[in-house]
Amino acid sequence: MPTVFNFFGFRFLFYSDDHTPVHVHVIKDGHEAKYNVKPIELVFNHGFKKHELKMIESVIEENEDVIAERWEAYFNK
Repeated sequence: MPTVFNFFGFRFLFYSDDHTPVHVHVIKDGHEAKYNVKPIELVFNHGFKKHELKMIESVIEENEDVIAERWEAYFNK
């Protein structure tokens, strides 16, 4: 599971066998959410509260280019 980055205990990552579209998983304290990156769209949420999801979305929005670049680098080796 390649980690893209960590932010205040939230781990933003890909699974090594992930598929398109470009998306990122976010894990913290046993909770997980999955977001498509462009456009930013919540795919699923398992346990995060509404205020946590808003913060996660803002982090993804600020870093969507970094996430997409790391996706391309990892999956299109």
